[in-house]
Amino acid sequence: MINGSNAVAQMTYLPHYTSKNGLASNNCYYILQDQKGFIWIATDNGISRFDGTNFQNFTIEDGLPDTQILQMKEDKFGRIWFFALNGQLSYLQDGKFYNQDNSQLLKRLSLNTVIVSFLMDKQGRIWLGTNSNLIVCWDGKRIRKYVSPNPKDKFINAFIHEDENGDIYSYSDLSVQKFNGATFSILKSNVQPLSYMTAINTKSKSLIYLDKSGLKELSKGNINSIISIPQNLIKNMSGYFYYDSAAKEVWIANANGSFALDKNGKTVQYLQDIPVNQVIKDSNKNMWFATNVGIYMLPNASNRLSIIDAESGLSSNVIKSITKDGKNRLWLGTDDAVIDVLTINNYQVNEIGLDDFKKYKTIKQLNFDPKNQSIYFSSDYGMGVFKNIYSTTNEVNYLKEANNSMFVIKHFSVDEKSNRLALALSSGVVFLSDRINNFEFNSLKYREKEDFFKDRSYHVFYDRTGNLWFSNINGLSQFVNGKLVKHFEKHPLLTKRINDIRQLADGTLILATDGYGLLFYKNDQIVKQITQKDGLTNDICTKIFVKNNEIWVLTNKGVNKIANYPEKLSVANFDYGKDLLSDDINSLFIDDSTAYFATNKGLILFKYNNKNISRNLPKVYVTSIIKDKDRLPVNQKNFTFETGNNTILFTFSAVDFTTSDITYRYRLSENSAWVETRTRRLDFSSLQSGEYNFEVSAKSQNGNWGPSAKISFTITKHFWQSLWFLSILILLVAYIFYKVAVYITRKQKDKEQEQLLLKNKVLMLEQQALQAMMNPHFVFNVMNSIQHYINTQNTASANRVLTGFARLIRKNLEICTKSYISLEEELEYLNLYLKLEKNRFGDKLKYSFLIDDQIDKEETLIPSMLLQPYVENAIWHGIMPKETGGEIQINIKIDVPEYLNIEIIDDGVGIDNSLKEKKETHISKGMQLTKERLHLLGQIAAKPIHLSVKQKAINGTIVSISIPLK
Repeated sequence: MINGSNAVAQMTYLPHYTSKNGLASNNCYYILQDQKGFIWIATDNGISRFDGTNFQNFTIEDGLPDTQILQMKEDKFGRIWFFALNGQLSYLQDGKFYNQDNSQLLKRLSLNTVIVSFLMDKQGRIWLGTNSNLIVCWDGKRIRKYVSPNPKDKFINAFIHEDENGDIYSYSDLSVQKFNGATFSILKSNVQPLSYMTAINTKSKSLIYLDKSGLKELSKGNINSIISIPQNLIKNMSGYFYYDSAAKEVWIANANGSFALDKNGKTVQYLQDIPVNQVIKDSNKNMWFATNVGIYMLPNASNRLSIIDAESGLSSNVIKSITKDGKNRLWLGTDDAVIDVLTINNYQVNEIGLDDFKKYKTIKQLNFDPKNQSIYFSSDYGMGVFKNIYSTTNEVNYLKEANNSMFVIKHFSVDEKSNRLALALSSGVVFLSDRINNFEFNSLKYREKEDFFKDRSYHVFYDRTGNLWFSNINGLSQFVNGKLVKHFEKHPLLTKRINDIRQLADGTLILATDGYGLLFYKNDQIVKQITQKDGLTNDICTKIFVKNNEIWVLTNKGVNKIANYPEKLSVANFDYGKDLLSDDINSLFIDDSTAYFATNKGLILFKYNNKNISRNLPKVYVTSIIKDKDRLPVNQKNFTFETGNNTILFTFSAVDFTTSDITYRYRLSENSAWVETRTRRLDFSSLQSGEYNFEVSAKSQNGNWGPSAKISFTITKHFWQSLWFLSILILLVAYIFYKVAVYITRKQKDKEQEQLLLKNKVLMLEQQALQAMMNPHFVFNVMNSIQHYINTQNTASANRVLTGFARLIRKNLEICTKSYISLEEELEYLNLYLKLEKNRFGDKLKYSFLIDDQIDKEETLIPSMLLQPYVENAIWHGIMPKETGGEIQINIKIDVPEYLNIEIIDDGVGIDNSLKEKKETHISKGMQLTKERLHLLGQIAAKPIHLSVKQKAINGTIVSISIPLK
């Protein structure tokens, strides 16, 4: 065994970003953090904007005046100004670049000289210092140019400063001058910055600058020395410096790296032998370095990783295993048959070389036995133990197999409750009952299922009660009280390969699986499974470490820390060290303040605390809005677009320099569901008309969602979708429908009226025919009466009857062809008929007319031949059956407005009585035709004709006809 001792040094890890990561160029001149938190990098190939995950690059095609951008500044309006090597200006505002092609101001500010300083004073004026004899001022309206007339006092590389009183000063290579409101004048001053790169304007209007003796401050006319700086550092100044007023610390950009100096003279160098052009600190207290080989970031103190490797003093860069003893010493297993013992207090390392290089080349596992003050170690082909480690490291025993058979060790576990030791071998699981006194085993004497279990095994673990758990090709099993419990038979997940087993304080076992994440096993149940969906960097878990009830997990993609199990479980990863803490971590050890990771690049140290878990919620910003290839202002919250083939592109980003594990979600209305995505650009094509509210938010790892960025826009409707057009269309359709309905109804009604008129005409013809042929009995009786008068030589009576009969016939022929006749004609016809009947029946028939005086009989029209059938029926069927005869009374009056009421009243036997006495029901043909005709006329006319025939109380009949007046 070979021992050696030397001191080691730890180096701070700085993430390095180059063009391979997306940076526009490795030759970086200047870095700026804007108000939103984005990091901007000026390079010789355009500019880059960095959000912690992705670089977005901008070139001449985007609006820059030149590819080489030397410097950038942001004014109080949020405009980012870019100063190009060709002397042209441009700025970015609301996501749009402005240059001399699209801005009259920038066209007038084309100076053809390099701008080296920029100032916006409290009046809002913009001052520009150049590398030639020129200072420019723009007050928002006019551009003024100032040139120093004296060749010895030119404004060469002028830095512009505004003091507390609002006075403007120019600090150039050849002179210091003050602006008097009209021009600059020479001023004697002890303020002599080394160059425009070594002066900074502060928010309090003081001037921080570097001169030949160190860092100084000009405040209210007084010069105060802040930090003394060695001359060798000042002479090698190669770029812009940064002053941290809170920490009283200055960061110098030097040709040999960057140097941080405090007021006590302590100096720390970073990026040795790398020329640095600028140093800044961002809002999260991370330091950024612009160099000729890309940019570097030094994380804030709580997130920094340190590295100890072979260059720092370890025996090898490849650390395969790690543990810690009771005296704050780390034991590191390497890949060259050496175990390094690192004393953390003084970073002193002792190297322990193992005798059999081939057998113990790679130390895969180390385990501390506090009870016996021992360190157990194993390789693939052997195992040993260092005893009495606090006294010596020379006392080492090696595990023996009694028959000198070769065995392959996958894992071992030491029982802290007893002297037992378990080995997971390629051939099975083996137990040693007394590792202290008998550190050997005989593979031929083992009894299967008692102290040996066959089948290839992967891991063994003694829990706090001394029960043995192991995993093999079948899955998870437990050996307790001499019995084997096959847990894999109860749960399919327990048949998967298990790489590591640990136990929580409540007895829960944590199982690191090969592809299924972490399993939490308690009381024979899987109570929880944590996978990549819950925040793990990968589902292939290799190692577990439990400290203060927090669970540290190694996966094949990085490191996770699980806290607050099981109540409010949270999973965090350490993505800021992804270059180191990725797929080549072999083991880990966690103490109260530091996490140690054994990697193929050395030992990684991380000072962790709970603040690392809790991060600010990421705020997302919309970085560009492009509508049909036109770039729109991103600060505008509402847009209105014409309808059509709209294509709207949104790009957005959340700033987080601690992780690249950013998830976004978006939606287009408050009522729609969120859609999660990993992309930072969304393209919406052919959106329908309507109102939209684009909303996007972000979260880091599995944290909470941050605040949303919102952009509202409206796509107007086609004219045929507008309310006024739809209203007109509805009215037009309704009008057309109405006209069609009226037309169809009218046609149908006209057709019905034609049919009614035709039917009425038929009835009229029937009634005319009936009327024309008259009642044969009536004619016969009239002729008998005339004959009687002739035979009795009563020529006067015969002539009178014959004349009345002739007049009746002539009148009948006149009115039978008319639909309507005057009331006068109807009464005349009826009177002629009644006189002839009176002549026949004599005193047995009486009749009378009662007509309202208000009725104009000549102008009042009624249907022709209306009354005679009812009068005839009253005579023949009402009065004649009575022996005493009877009377007919005809009353005509105006009843209700515009209705003529006609009543034919007789005192005969009554219609009901007459029908009862007859054997057969007989209805007068003339009355039936008249009734149907009146019904048809009522349907044709606007108002109906009402007809009623009824018997009075005992005898007699009343016929009532109501006719609308014409």
